Amino acid sequence: MADVIIRRMTIDDVDAVHRVECACFPKPWTREDFVKEMTQNTCARYLVAEEEGRVMGFAGTWVVLDEAHVTNVAVMQEYRGRGIGKMLTRALMQYAANLGVTYATLEVRRSNEVAQNLYKSLGFQYVGVRKRYYEDNGEDAFIFCCISMPEAEEDFEEEETLHTQEASDF
Repeated sequence: MADVIIRRMTIDDVDAVHRVECACFPKPWTREDFVKEMTQNTCARYLVAEEEGRVMGFAGTWVVLDEAHVTNVAVMQEYRGRGIGKMLTRALMQYAANLGVTYATLEVRRSNEVAQNLYKSLGFQYVGVRKRYYEDNGEDAFIFCCISMPEAEEDFEEEETLHTQEASDF
């Protein structure tokens, strides 16, 4: 079995990520939604899990000030049970912490106990409910929050990072 690689999503991954989205959710985001996330939403950060060049799953978040709002975590059915969802979510939390996030939030279907257990295992706690949140069937969403984010990696840097000159450099 090959190694699973978790990496930053690129625009070239949109088709594969959209296939995962369509396979996993009853009301999937459109391909264009993912293109906009990658090209226009400066708050969006997405990771993919791949094995031998095939995207197996993905996870995304919107980073706003010190909050990361997890937008999606999805793993293709044939790859579930291998810990890939946990790897993706843990990596997403680390990425967000590296960007200065101090807490993360998300919604999860009331009926999705597998996902709830995953999030609880990573330090998320139930904090409330959004009644009839899901459009496809009117199901409630549980709101989860995690305040125990990982420590930021000191040497973290992403391409978008802006470097400012010290005042003494002027």
